[in-house]
Amino acid sequence: MATRQNSTNGKPKSPRIQVVLPESVCEELNILAKNESRTVSNMAKVLIQEGIKKYLAKEGAKLVSDIKIDTDNFRDKLEQQPVKRLKGVPKRIRYFKKSNNE
Repeated sequence: MATRQNSTNGKPKSPRIQVVLPESVCEELNILAKNESRTVSNMAKVLIQEGIKKYLAKEGAKLVSDIKIDTDNFRDKLEQQPVKRLKGVPKRIRYFKKSNNE
């Protein structure tokens, strides 16, 4: 399973994975990244995403549920929002007493 770390501001980072590549594949990845003005990491991410899409289309399978994708999209949108601070303490706190009948 990919590990999820926290950044210095406390927000969770995207999951990280580590792979070992043969020298020739690494060189090809570097060339592709350079040709598309991307970082090697970003190029690897794009190629993995494309490969997964092609694999799922070929197999006609669905490995990730729509709920999981919706949850990830929702989390990403929330993480992009600016942090809103509360303006002071709540004005009034209501305490509800239990009646003797309950």
